[in-house]
Amino acid sequence: MVRLQNVLPSEIEAESFRIIESEFFEQTGKKITDYSEPEFRVLQRVIHATGDFALADTIVFQHDPITAAISAIRSGGNVLTDVNMVSSGVSKVNLDRFGGKVYCGVSDPEVAVYAKDKGITRSDAAMQLYHDRNIAVLAIGNAPTALVSALKLIDKGHFKPGVIVGVPVGFVNAAESKEMLKERAVPAITVSGRRGGSPIAAAITNALLKLALLN
Repeated sequence: MVRLQNVLPSEIEAESFRIIESEFFEQTGKKITDYSEPEFRVLQRVIHATGDFALADTIVFQHDPITAAISAIRSGGNVLTDVNMVSSGVSKVNLDRFGGKVYCGVSDPEVAVYAKDKGITRSDAAMQLYHDRNIAVLAIGNAPTALVSALKLIDKGHFKPGVIVGVPVGFVNAAESKEMLKERAVPAITVSGRRGGSPIAAAITNALLKLALLN
């Protein structure tokens, strides 16, 4: 017989986080102390969003991304996402505490026209047209073309987001775009390989917003 846990609605998230902490070593073979406190809080929220402890093996923190993110968020920077699913998942309430906004240009008619004219994806076009909006967090969970476009803008000196949350998912250039990200000396959080997705991108972004509120 299946027995459900008797947990109050207001306590579900806290209980979930407690379970993740209690099972972390058994599930991953890693210690919580293998990560800095902020890094583990980010990873914990990713595991909470996906139910997948295996992400502990592939998550990458490079060039002190959490410090960079907190600074950029608290300075009133905005969040730019590649798709509406990521945008919908980001906590506007927490971002608004710092005066930031969430942008996603993929559905913008101007972006559609630009993409058709250039023969590129809308996600790529949105990066080119929206990158200059004081971006604290660039959150990419779906489109490798968006990440590649952002990296090209960075290479040219046209774009300097506070942090890149680069976790595009898929079988065509997803893993490759994330390897390109690792080659850059930019603050970033990514997940190696083909895995990724909008829930992970939103979870990481929300974890960064929570940390900005706490620190």
